[in-house]
Amino acid sequence: MPAPSSTSAPVVWFLTGSQGLYGPEIVAQVEQQSQEVVRQLNESGALPVRVEWKPVLTDSGSIHRTVLAANADPDCVGLVAWMHTFSPAKMWITGLDALQTPLLHLHTQANESLPWSEIDMDFMNLNQAAHGDREFGYVQTRLGVRRKTVVGHVRNPDVQRKVADWQRAALGVAAVRSLKLARFGDNMRDVAVTEGDKVEAERVFGVSVNAYGVNALVAAVDEASDAEVDQLVQAYGDEYEIAPELLPGGDRHESLRYGARIEAGMRNFLTAGGFGAFVTNFEDLGGLRQLPGLAVQRLMAEGYGFGGEGDWKTSVMLHTMKAMAGGAVPATGGTSFMEDYTYHLAPGTQKILGSHMLEVCPSIAAAKPRVEIHPLGIGDREDPVRLVFDAAAGPAVVVGICDLGDRFRLVLNEIDVTAPDEPLPKLPVARAVWEPKPDLPTSAECWIMAGGPHHSVLSLAVGTAVMDDFAEALGVELVVIDGETSPRRFRDELRWNNAYHRLAAGF
Repeated sequence: MPAPSSTSAPVVWFLTGSQGLYGPEIVAQVEQQSQEVVRQLNESGALPVRVEWKPVLTDSGSIHRTVLAANADPDCVGLVAWMHTFSPAKMWITGLDALQTPLLHLHTQANESLPWSEIDMDFMNLNQAAHGDREFGYVQTRLGVRRKTVVGHVRNPDVQRKVADWQRAALGVAAVRSLKLARFGDNMRDVAVTEGDKVEAERVFGVSVNAYGVNALVAAVDEASDAEVDQLVQAYGDEYEIAPELLPGGDRHESLRYGARIEAGMRNFLTAGGFGAFVTNFEDLGGLRQLPGLAVQRLMAEGYGFGGEGDWKTSVMLHTMKAMAGGAVPATGGTSFMEDYTYHLAPGTQKILGSHMLEVCPSIAAAKPRVEIHPLGIGDREDPVRLVFDAAAGPAVVVGICDLGDRFRLVLNEIDVTAPDEPLPKLPVARAVWEPKPDLPTSAECWIMAGGPHHSVLSLAVGTAVMDDFAEALGVELVVIDGETSPRRFRDELRWNNAYHRLAAGF
């Protein structure tokens, strides 16, 4: 099934600035060359979102109308702006002041190399982005416009990569702004970091977070048809290895069927309500016979956000980062709900073993997952079915979100996911092992110093550059722990950030 999406066919609009000073022939050349730039971007094969050319803009009224149209179009996830000639920037003030859509300022030009022996004043008057874009940059800075600036010719792979990263961030902004999240049960009792201000989250991110009694979900589960259950059980056999006791005729097969009934009912509830994310809580299961495990894992694989123990903020981030990984050029690797569980602190390379009670997304699996059933030990319910696997190896990030009271903070750690040092035959849950950068002691010290949560999103598909563009577009704080991080510099960065964000928020 397709992942939930906020847009049917996302596009990025390409806006070209010019003016009428040089006459209609020059504007016609600008139009032709800007269309060629768009063609090269779209044919590069590097971008996840198609770029859509818009007519050249030469006056304040047309700029303002175009920006308002972009704000109102649910398929337009971002704007790329290029000042081909000298476009006086005062004409952009009204439009930029109304801007609500992520903006990339592309500082480029039509020609990659200068035709040295042929340059005349006509060429100079036409190809003025070198100072036209600086004029545009000034007015963006004067107005405090959040944007990404990319410099270079569009045939340059580095330029294409930066544009692609920004497009993925724009997909995330569009996804979170239209996201509805269903809370089945409340926050885990006495836990602090998973709490948060839902009103402020809607103001900053756009997500709507609302609670539903868990027995509303139970009713949807009970109403799921036997045909739906049969179809899902067949899908499990096609997609996974299944423990013998769960197969038809096995003494635990009814547990598998009930796990499928949970999945069918949960999907029906989420689909009917237009939800793209949800949470559960093992302390509040109502009439559910099992804690949802297999159902949650499969829904995450389809693009739904999830957070355990009522952690709606991590659920929001999971859905958003999965949206960032989508598009016409899919990113490699998966993205999952995750929790730091325990450490390998022996001499040598120290590692983190991450997992959760049940709910790790199979999009990060290294091999075909296996459906198993084991006791849970908490929740006071029947043994739940779940997918068990090791995560695929590769470079990745873990991202946590916390509510500091006056703002939200994203904490990101660059990591390398590795295979476990030894097999884990007695661990009955999916898991990931990783080496955090720059090392485990520094990583953990800085994460704790930043107030980072114990729940996170692990992604092999979305990197630091995309998350940086996302945070910039929304004005949200992002702190990064990478190979260059030291605790002293990181502590200073947090202090500077405190001052900046409090001043930026006003009084």
